[in-house]
Amino acid sequence: MRTYTDLVPVFPDQRDWTLATVLRHQADVRPEAVFLDVPEEHRTFSYAQSLEQAESVADALALAGADPGDRVLVMAANSSQFVRTWLGVALGGYVEVPVNTAYEGVFLSHQLVTAGPRWAVVDDVLAARFLAIADDARAIECFWVIDTGSRDSALRALRDAGWRAESWEELARGARPGARPPAPAPAPSSLASIFFTSGTTGPSKGVAMPHAQMHFFGEEVVSLQRLTADDVYFTCTPLFHGNAQFMAAYPALIAGARLVVRPRFSASRWVGQLRASGVTVTNLIGVMMDFIWKQEPRPDDADNRLRSVFAAPTAGSILAGFRERYGIGSFVEVFGLTETSAPILSPYGEERPAGAAGLQAADWFDIRLVDPDTDVEVATGEIGELVVRPKHPWTCSMGYYGMPERTTEAWRNLWFHTGDALRQDADGWYYFVDRYKDALRRRGENISSYEIEQALLSCEAVLECAVIGVPAGVEAGEDEVLACVVAARDTDPAELWEWCEGRVPAFAVPRFVRFVDRLPKTPSERVRKTQLRADGVTPGTHDRLAPRDARTPRGTAAPVPERTA
Repeated sequence: MRTYTDLVPVFPDQRDWTLATVLRHQADVRPEAVFLDVPEEHRTFSYAQSLEQAESVADALALAGADPGDRVLVMAANSSQFVRTWLGVALGGYVEVPVNTAYEGVFLSHQLVTAGPRWAVVDDVLAARFLAIADDARAIECFWVIDTGSRDSALRALRDAGWRAESWEELARGARPGARPPAPAPAPSSLASIFFTSGTTGPSKGVAMPHAQMHFFGEEVVSLQRLTADDVYFTCTPLFHGNAQFMAAYPALIAGARLVVRPRFSASRWVGQLRASGVTVTNLIGVMMDFIWKQEPRPDDADNRLRSVFAAPTAGSILAGFRERYGIGSFVEVFGLTETSAPILSPYGEERPAGAAGLQAADWFDIRLVDPDTDVEVATGEIGELVVRPKHPWTCSMGYYGMPERTTEAWRNLWFHTGDALRQDADGWYYFVDRYKDALRRRGENISSYEIEQALLSCEAVLECAVIGVPAGVEAGEDEVLACVVAARDTDPAELWEWCEGRVPAFAVPRFVRFVDRLPKTPSERVRKTQLRADGVTPGTHDRLAPRDARTPRGTAAPVPERTA
């Protein structure tokens, strides 16, 4: 049975697995080579300049009173300031807490309360989000505000609310060359980042990632994409996601390559952006591949340097045509999680069986497919829950930050339980089948069904609700969000959609609402979401995208169920 055997780290000594060590190494051996290229800002930063900028940020944080291990929240769109903040936080031994820019209200409050950041770097347009939940943000001692056009008003508002607030440029002025020696690199086993991932039966969980795991994730992508210093790696996915940060930016750093960062994805401009920057490698998530494919073909689509695409997952039905149309040599894929890195990878340049995600990286991980109820391993070819454990220290997460019970639950029987259903064929290839858990994924965003439910339950019109994912009608495993609601009174779905504004990120607002008399439940009063998923979008389901006059009649109140002792 085959395994993935290509992973040989560029930095073989695990004692070097910190961003500080890697950045200083690259600044020493290729100081003038460009690391960061931000076309919209018309700016590039060499490896030497990137190190200098990182030292500035680290030094400014120290001067402000930050201690190693302090959490630094970063809530910003893609920009050079985001990248330079990330580098400086890592260099100084602080802990990055990247937050989705769509979050607000209770979603943002939960992450603040859980991570407890002392410091924050935010875009000016997002400052009002913190004013709206000021009581939960009081642990933040200082905001550094990135200017996108309204910095001064954001600074005034934050200061008027009692916070210390400075422009982001103050971070860039922190370094005092020769004033004191650089801070030592943090230990590879120390905490580097807290990336929040969607919750299922509870709020979003902060995945505590040590420096060594962040580095190892990058090494996996270097192997996967065959990255070298001659490559140009393009990312346009958000830097607050691991897909851009430790699966694009960090691999480029390890390889000594050029990293091109755009602020957002554009299907219509994608191939032009490849040409403009001489891109050789990129990554796509979710429906991005499908959106690009549906653009009007052009005679010069293949006129680019792109040699490899990391697509997670790969849309197999359009793969051959996509490769020919854009002249791409290789498509690669992995199956992994923020908690575990990627235990399954596809060999570069090799044709995979249709639908296969890859082979086990057996030198680095033990993996099994088990019965989700008993943890007993299933036979080859049968569907089971993927469970994972590392063979080397610090290549998986340290657990869920501030949530020991959730950590223990996920790591039961000494295996991390992914909640994902896979199968393996006789040759060793693994195939993703479905999710056992209730987390959703829409337009590349992980969504917590629990958190949407909690937001809806705070509406007086809602007695009970259950949120599920239904197929989005496109390839690559995307969901649309459906809320099944037991109404407390006569109501209209528009009231629920309006209620979500300001409380639920725009990408997580349910597209579909179905009013029901009661939710199907187990004897222990747990909602049977499998039954709701089987029903799917019924004829009586309200569609937010449908014209108003095409929607079905409003919901009516259900009888309040009697409570039993």
